[in-house]
Amino acid sequence: DASQTSLSFPGKVLADATGSRLFVMDSNHNRVVTLSLKDFQMLETIGSGVIGFDDGGFEKATFYHPQGMALVGDQLFVADTENHALRTINLETRQVTTVAGNGMQSQELDALPGNAQGRPLNSPWDLEWAHGVLFIAMAGSHQIWGFDPESGIIAGHAGSGREDHLDGPLLAAALAQPSGLSSDGNVLFIADSEISSVRTVDLDPRGGHVKTVVGQGLFDYGDIDGVGAEVRLQHPLDVEHCDGLVYVVDTYNHKIKVINPIAGESRTLAGTGEARLKDGPLGEACFYEPGGLSSAGGRLFVADT
Repeated sequence: DASQTSLSFPGKVLADATGSRLFVMDSNHNRVVTLSLKDFQMLETIGSGVIGFDDGGFEKATFYHPQGMALVGDQLFVADTENHALRTINLETRQVTTVAGNGMQSQELDALPGNAQGRPLNSPWDLEWAHGVLFIAMAGSHQIWGFDPESGIIAGHAGSGREDHLDGPLLAAALAQPSGLSSDGNVLFIADSEISSVRTVDLDPRGGHVKTVVGQGLFDYGDIDGVGAEVRLQHPLDVEHCDGLVYVVDTYNHKIKVINPIAGESRTLAGTGEARLKDGPLGEACFYEPGGLSSAGGRLFVADT
């Protein structure tokens, strides 16, 4: 029974409407919990719960404070954050396999194309599948990377590696600890945490740009609804594009915001700003440092970390 299952700092959630499943990243328990979307009964857990870097079956595999997920067919990709690795969970064969990373944090800023197998990464925090590429929010190096499972090649897609708030051509622009990804099929929406902004990154690398939707400079934060540069968020950790709008977990403000990306307008959807657990109407409900968002069937699921 899901109501009897304890979680510890759940980081991200992923709703799978097709499979009627909700994947919950139980980050501090180093495992993935799978629930039924119909009645929220627990279906299974993936990972032994012990901190480690072991591939293998669901009961023996180990992770280290994993965060983001992306579902591609029967493959659930996992950003294994503190192992600095990209793992894949085969939901049919019930096996966990490492596809990038060696358990060590990369100290290199370059993101030249190369073989992903064994290549060290730097704090991958979230994942998004778009146009046949698995995009990775590489929070530690302030970049967005792309992984092609067909060829096994991984490479930088956006961000120079400098921590800053700078729009412009993809690899010349600067990001600041990108931690959440979502896509509308043309761009990636990014929760750029250290500048408390929502940015866009063009999916097409040819002539693509990074642009700011709301928010302003490095370490400028607050809790201000409004338009464009006047908006203030505080360390948002995830975004979810749904029906033309972008939903944001405004993590340190303990709120859920909703943004019209065309108008660049942000407003509070839910949460009072008080940090505690309280259900109820949107204007009365409370959250406590929410970290993940996913949508399915007209509902938003929140990892209330």
